[in-house]
Amino acid sequence: MATILLLGSGPGVTACQGWLRPPFDRLVAINNAWRVRADWDDLIHPWDFPAERMPAPDATRRIVTEAEFVPVQNLYGGFVYAGATMAFTAAYWLLAEYRPRCIGFLGCDMHYPATGPTHFYGTGTPDPLRPDITLQSLEAKATRLAILAARQGCVLVNLSDGPSRLTFPRAAPAELAGARPLPHDPAAADRALAREAELGYFVPSGRYWEEAARFDPAELAALDALWLAAAR
Repeated sequence: MATILLLGSGPGVTACQGWLRPPFDRLVAINNAWRVRADWDDLIHPWDFPAERMPAPDATRRIVTEAEFVPVQNLYGGFVYAGATMAFTAAYWLLAEYRPRCIGFLGCDMHYPATGPTHFYGTGTPDPLRPDITLQSLEAKATRLAILAARQGCVLVNLSDGPSRLTFPRAAPAELAGARPLPHDPAAADRALAREAELGYFVPSGRYWEEAARFDPAELAALDALWLAAAR
């Protein structure tokens, strides 16, 4: 089972430039993060990622778009429940595609300081902080992801050392061999999944914003609370 390094665009992502390739079997970049290391294997990006920011074509590397990640995210409940950020979407895709033992997140903290650089390349749009019904609690969405990963034997860790909205345990690359999946209450997680099924907030196309009027923010907040409680 693979150990994967998932690179976001936070300022701290450049820490990996001095890391050896082991213990990572694959390096996966989100959006502009392919620029951080030359030895990346997969790039995942949304439909509106600018063409001029794409790397040169390379038959040995994989480019992943919504044509691949939307069906996969649907397998894990869809965007309304999983959270519409590329860090979460990329992780769900990795869980299905590679069945990894461990995913280490770096530069995916979704923390944006009021001053100074917000991204490794300077300043950018704090996309996860946009007013979006799927992102009322980034912490709950991270916890849901960690629990579903744990249910298939995968541990998620945060390799960053700065402020973070992720709820995963912190770790260093040398510690990944001993990392274990998130402890959680299976019955509580089952109740959260059952509530998702009852609500029926599933949009196969992935374009959940086109149906936002039928989603109750209070119900989603209550669902977030169920997932947070399942990890305690």
